[in-house]
Amino acid sequence: MIKALLIVFLATVCSFAQTYSKNEVEKMIAKMVILGFNGTSIDKNSQIYKDVEFGLGGVILFDKDPNDKTKVKNIESKAQLKKLNQQLQNISNRKLLISVDQEGGVVQRLKSDMGFVNTLKASEIALKDEDFAKQTYQNLAKDLSSVGINLDFAPVVDLAINKDNKVVVTRGRSFGEDSKVVTKYASIFVDELQKEGVLSTLKHFPGHGSSLADSHLGFVDISNTWSKKELEPYKYFIKNNKVDIIMTAHVFNENLDKKYPATLSYNVNTKLLREDLGYKGVLITDDLQMSAISKHYDLKETLTLAINSGVNFLLFANQLAKPVSLDEIIKTVYAQILNKQIPLQKIVDSNKKIDELLNKL
Repeated sequence: MIKALLIVFLATVCSFAQTYSKNEVEKMIAKMVILGFNGTSIDKNSQIYKDVEFGLGGVILFDKDPNDKTKVKNIESKAQLKKLNQQLQNISNRKLLISVDQEGGVVQRLKSDMGFVNTLKASEIALKDEDFAKQTYQNLAKDLSSVGINLDFAPVVDLAINKDNKVVVTRGRSFGEDSKVVTKYASIFVDELQKEGVLSTLKHFPGHGSSLADSHLGFVDISNTWSKKELEPYKYFIKNNKVDIIMTAHVFNENLDKKYPATLSYNVNTKLLREDLGYKGVLITDDLQMSAISKHYDLKETLTLAINSGVNFLLFANQLAKPVSLDEIIKTVYAQILNKQIPLQKIVDSNKKIDELLNKL
């Protein structure tokens, strides 16, 4: 039995070793990861420095340490943040994605007391005219580019369907219930980011605006509340070729997939988004440490299901749970490739999509 397993293992290794070395495969896996880390400055001894040097795809920055809100995590001032991002970007000749959640309202990591502009929440922007929205998002985009941030996890294109929705609607993160209004204002947001060389992210696919629960806190079932009209903003942006990245939602809908939440669902991410809606670009997970995922799946299951579902970027914000290291992610995915649980082609295809995305910068 052991001998037979060894033969299978060696055959698997040989099958792609002819094309890629172990180190090359590990670097391709690293490119698919966006990681959160602690620190307002770095040096060559910092783990994040070593991760970027190896081939990490990107980082995500936060202002506060979630375990102690009095402590700074990455962002304390404009000058400090610009220096940090320059340090990160200079580690390698490759373009590093430096990302942040900067929507406006309650979700903005770059605060006015640090010298950044304060941006109104989406629900308030939608009450203003287009010129106001354009000026608002132009200011936001300039703030991002001025400190070296090249990826914003915004805009939210969820429809405000459920007025009691605690994660999106009551927090004013949606532009409204009407998809035409949402696409109009989200489109302005995307355009202004693009002008400043900042990539945008449409979120949260296939729609989080009808949910009753918060996927940060646990399982979210939208089977009885979700409707196909929540896909309309995605259809608009895909049709008009205005998408940089789409982010998945950790929501479960038995009408789309009887077993898995959207982030881990082949039915949602490949059949619906890629085949039915025709999306060819980069798909990123929402934070894989949110309770909707982490309380129900271990790291191996999460990584395997996410990659096989059609996801290209794996986001570990290291905010909500015990930090996950790049090394741990790489080793887990590599072992699953050897075990034939993840096709190597999925890794290769994701790297091609990521390279195409980076060419926009």
